[in-house]
Amino acid sequence: MKSILITGANIVNEGKITPMDILIQDGVFYNIGKDLSEFEADITIDASGKYIFPGLIDDQVHFREPGLTHKADIYTESKSAVAGGITSYMEMPNTVPQATTLELLEDKYKIAAEKSLANYSFFFGATNDNIDEILKVDPENVCGIKVFQGSSTGNMLVDNQESLRRIFAECKLLIATHSENDNIIKENLEKYKAEFGEGIPPSYHPKIRSEEACYDASKRVVDLARQYGTKLHVLHISTGREVDLFDDRLPLEEKRITAEACIHHLWFSDEDYEEKGNFIKWNPAVKTAADREKILAGVLKGNIDVIATDHAPHTLEEKGEKYLKAPSGGPLAQHSLVAMLDLYHAGKIRLDQIAQKMCHNVAILFEIEKRGYIRPGYHADLVIVDLDDPWTVSRDNVLSKCGWSPFEGHTFKSKVTHTIVSGHLAYENGTFHEEKKGERLKFSRKIID
Repeated sequence: MKSILITGANIVNEGKITPMDILIQDGVFYNIGKDLSEFEADITIDASGKYIFPGLIDDQVHFREPGLTHKADIYTESKSAVAGGITSYMEMPNTVPQATTLELLEDKYKIAAEKSLANYSFFFGATNDNIDEILKVDPENVCGIKVFQGSSTGNMLVDNQESLRRIFAECKLLIATHSENDNIIKENLEKYKAEFGEGIPPSYHPKIRSEEACYDASKRVVDLARQYGTKLHVLHISTGREVDLFDDRLPLEEKRITAEACIHHLWFSDEDYEEKGNFIKWNPAVKTAADREKILAGVLKGNIDVIATDHAPHTLEEKGEKYLKAPSGGPLAQHSLVAMLDLYHAGKIRLDQIAQKMCHNVAILFEIEKRGYIRPGYHADLVIVDLDDPWTVSRDNVLSKCGWSPFEGHTFKSKVTHTIVSGHLAYENGTFHEEKKGERLKFSRKIID
């Protein structure tokens, strides 16, 4: 593997911004110091004036392979992720077939080993009747168990209360939940069908997938986790009310119950449905500006521990359907870091906080082996950004297979220039180097009986 020397950059790492050089050898950070110009390397990158973050770790993506590859696949979506500075991802089980057996899960790992440009792990999917299979999952090789409390793409709803109780009581792995109360959603949907028939406007999505539906489900799983001591991670918090369910006092290493915020819930609000329509239709729904601000406050205060994308592409044709037929989800991986950097430019978050929530904390929460930081001996995952290089999102520069973005027409202030994945220069100013693929994530788990 080629050695890489990076000079002149400002490293955003472990709460500090420090001018340092970085030498990468054999896929790891070999040396980090003030002046490493005496070292020779196969590749030298002059990063003067730029900023280096640890490679982003996205703990929630839907890359649609196998079975839904007309929307996306592991190659195209990992490529869009790498262009956005994401060097590692954790992908969800609601593919076709669903990853609800160990054999089907390993099939996805085999695909990723051949095709993924970024490092990877895959969640094992829970159902109402696969608890015995869940208990066989190797905690050192799989990121966690995914439980859908609300119906979404793939319809893997776990709605049997005894099954849910057993999963929380017996599973020793991290459980990540999609938390929405399906009964409340169905009641809301029938109400608005009675009012609008089949022509419900997209702006009613947050009224159907309401605050009550989200809060009720999140509180239920938090209460279950407290009862059984489960390691619980509640995904894509979408309401300000949910934020208060999570502790802001304990250090992350001591938490058993954690939460995630997603880019779209930090960026959009219900005011955007008029312009964007189904293109900002996600589950859980984008809600009010007040919810958005409370979620960001929770990120900064420590109630919410990580920021992710919930990258979930659908085709333009699918999104162009009327509200009831249009699927929920959209592509976000390529633009996640630059979106957060826009919030930095707006004075809403610091650079070190972005690194904490998108790099360090994900590694801590999932106990990922030697990633998430720029440290000697760690796997060399990093992203270089120019904070002052504006560019505008258009369909011509969207890399996701679906070919569109909810950010179309927006001019970001910052640009990703280089992404290094496990010591390999995977992306360089618009050019991809695909000769080396990403690596399977490993986990150093402390399993509590």
